[in-house]
Amino acid sequence: THCGWNTSLEAISAGLPMLTWPLFGDQFFNERFIVQILRIGVSVGVESPVIWGDEEKSGVLVKKEDVLKAIEILMDEGNEREERRKRARELAELAKKAVEGGSSHFNVTQLIQDIMQQSNKD
Repeated sequence: THCGWNTSLEAISAGLPMLTWPLFGDQFFNERFIVQILRIGVSVGVESPVIWGDEEKSGVLVKKEDVLKAIEILMDEGNEREERRKRARELAELAKKAVEGGSSHFNVTQLIQDIMQQSNKD
């Protein structure tokens, strides 16, 4: 993933571990969140953002060896892979609970009802 927020949420909702390759802006912060906080991603090692229009000047941002290493870590048969997959599945369940019938749906419904009650009092 390029670590855009919507793409990241889609992967989390699907319960998928991620290979991260941010390009610019908030994507680097999203990558840290995915890799270091949620621990469901593996970074390919991009360290600097792409400057639009200057892609040719930037040269190679990630080496083939770094991509290969990240894929091997993501797909490895060890405990890290299983823990990453387990956390991804758990986060997917939490995401599903936040949609219709879940906590976010309930909170938005309550907010709308409160606003309607206040407007009826006026």
